[in-house]
Formats: sequence, structure tokens, C-alpha cells
Amino acid sequence: MTFAYLGLIKPLLRTLPVLGYILPTPVQRQAIPALLAGRDLLMAAQTGSGKTAGFALPVLQRLTLEGSPAAANSVRALVLVPTRELAEQVHGTIRACGMELPLRTAVAYGGVSINPQMMLLRSGIDVLVATPGRLLDLYRQNAVRFDQLQILVLDEADRMLDLGFSRELEELFALLPAQRQTLLCSATFSEEIRQIATGLLRDPLTIEISAPNSAAPSVAQWMIPVDKKRKAELFLHLLERERWEQVLVFSRTRKGVERLAEELQQRGYRAGAIHSDLPQPARLRALEQFKADELQVLVATDVAARGLDIQGLPLVVNLDLPVVPEYYVHRIGRTGRAGASGEAISLVCADEVEQLAAIEALIRQLLPRREEPDFSPEHRVPETALGGVILSKPKQPRQKPVPKFGDRLDDKARPAVEAVRQMPNLSTLPDRKK
Repeated sequence: MTFAYLGLIKPLLRTLPVLGYILPTPVQRQAIPALLAGRDLLMAAQTGSGKTAGFALPVLQRLTLEGSPAAANSVRALVLVPTRELAEQVHGTIRACGMELPLRTAVAYGGVSINPQMMLLRSGIDVLVATPGRLLDLYRQNAVRFDQLQILVLDEADRMLDLGFSRELEELFALLPAQRQTLLCSATFSEEIRQIATGLLRDPLTIEISAPNSAAPSVAQWMIPVDKKRKAELFLHLLERERWEQVLVFSRTRKGVERLAEELQQRGYRAGAIHSDLPQPARLRALEQFKADELQVLVATDVAARGLDIQGLPLVVNLDLPVVPEYYVHRIGRTGRAGASGEAISLVCADEVEQLAAIEALIRQLLPRREEPDFSPEHRVPETALGGVILSKPKQPRQKPVPKFGDRLDDKARPAVEAVRQMPNLSTLPDRKK
């Protein structure tokens, strides 16, 4: 099946080969005709499966064929995303797909000046990609209107609905026209999120290309047990021994990211860092350097777990396991994209066994364990079983209880306790004068 068979117009068909799109992916084969027909969609597919182009192409085509230009400060199609990095990624794809179309696109997110974004909106925008917080800021300053809105897309909908964006989204939904086409797409959906999503969609078509919350089969996954205090040391050992050409490393905390990035730089590696406290220009610069192969190692928090599309990225390393199991799927989805092969290695300490079990329950498989002889942990990582079961926990050394007065005593303890009982009450003795 070709893109032409899906009913796309000639300008899009001319652009697709230039962008490297030869044949539609499974998610694109199902999503494009449905969206062109005006259906609401609930779409779940693995990362790297072509979801963005799957909704960008029909959205661009519908807006082009309708032909009504956006009025001043108005938006015809709105794509909401949870992070700045994903906003740039999605907008880049939309802009590239529509390079031959007479449409205006823009991106808006926080962390940068709002004034240039307000200036862009003055002449009207056909497709706006935005984060919820910045979009509300623009609305409150009368910089954006929604009376012309026809299409709403929530990309990474599970994260926005479930992790702190609920209030902003509720406020935005109240501002949007009730008559609109709505699409929710992500790599993962919990049952709770599915229930919430049904309230936003009208007779939706559900597309699930793979098993929910699964990783691409082209990604080889395994874990290395190690003590927490030796994780960075083990990573540096592997980096030197294996001579990895490019690797994306995930740490749970900002401090963990900064410490490892500084250590790598001190050892002469081309390393960069991304976390939420960095200024947006610095984050974008690190991403672009990594994509251009100017950085060998990029250390990041989960801010880079979604929307980071790097062609041919061979390896992802989890220095720390994520607290939210679904984030593991998004992290390792940065490699093995579009059918390419990849590797995902997790450095796991005993304290993370509950996160490990939750991840294995989510992906429905056990992570194979590979020991590093020089890094065998003092604190054993308990064995796990399918279904999130922890088979054994590290045994704590048993301490012999201290006898208390009134306890039944054995023959060895009795004389010592009787001697203590016969001692005088020190509080009743007279003070010794100096």
C-alpha cells in the first residue's frame, strides 16, 4: 500500500519521498484515512511508529482543501504536547510535511519570551503546536482565539491527562468549540486514561498497532545488577570497554544528570546534559548537538523520554530506573525506531527491585540479567517473576533480642539480670559534695 492509495493530495505526495517516507507504516495506514474522513481517534502505537506523520498529513490536507485562512489571532488546528522538546519535534515534522502547502504553522511553549509568539499569532495560524501552560498565557493576554478551531490533537495524551496537566486541560477544553475533530495519541494508555479520554471523543475509532505498553521488538533489553554507589563507575567502565559511539543516558534526578555529565567531560568525552532546570536554548542546543553527532553522550532526565527522534540511535542506558513504569517504554523507545535495531541497558540496584518488577509486569517480560564480574553487588537484587512478583528480598541479619525485666530468662542470662536488679537506686543516693 502506498501513500497515494490513502488519498493524499499531490503536494504531500511530492514531499514525502524528500523526507524519507516511502511506504506508510501500519499506524499511518489506519490513521490517515480515518482522519481524512473526519473521525475522532484514540491511537496507541509504539514510539518510532510514525504517529506524528500519521496525524500531521491528514490535518494539513484537510486545512488546505477547506481553504479558509485563519483570522487574526485565530487557530484552525491545535496540537497540545506536554514538553518543550516534544513541541519542537512535532512542529518540525508538521512544518516539513507541509513545505509545499500555503499554511502557516507556529510553536509556543514556556521558558522563552512570549512576545515573538504573540507576534506570530497576530496574522492567524493554521496549525499551532503548544504546551498547555503557555497556551493559557497567550489566551489570557488576548493573543489567541479558538472560534475557528476545527481540529484538536493531544500528543502523549496519557502524560498530559495523568501527570499534572489536568487543571490546565480542563480550562482549555472549556474554551474550545464543542464541534471539532479530536485525536488522542500516545505510546501507552492506562485504563484510567482510556476512561477519561472517552469523555473527549465522539464515536472514536480506536487504533492499537501493538500490545499496549510494549517496546519495539527490535530493541534488545537487559539489566546489570550493581550497587547504587557504583552505578556511575560501571557506566564509565562500559563506555570505555565497549567503545560506544553514541549513547543516551537517563538519570532520575537533575543532580544525577549534572554529576555524570561533569564526570564525562572531565574524562575528555563529548557529553551534554538535559533537564528541566536548564534554559530552553541550552536544552535545544544539546539536542541539536546530539542529533548532529557532535556529542557522544547525552545525559538526561525524563524530559527527553518523549519526542526525541534521533535516526539510528544505537543505545539507551538507564542509570536509574524510572519511578513510573510507562516512562521505561518511552525511554527505550528512543532507540530501535522505525524498525531499526537498538539496545537498552538498565543498571539496577537492590533498592530498585519494586520499579524493576513493575516495569517487567508492564512490558510482560523479564529483563535478562548479565553480571559484570568486577561490579558484583554487595546488596543482591532480588529475583523477580512475571506479573510483577518479587520472589525474594535481601535478608537482614537477625539480632538477638535484649532481655527485659520480667522476661523468662535462660540460665546464662539470669545471674547478670539478678545482679542488675540488686543494684541500689542511684536517684536515692546523697549528692557527693566537692
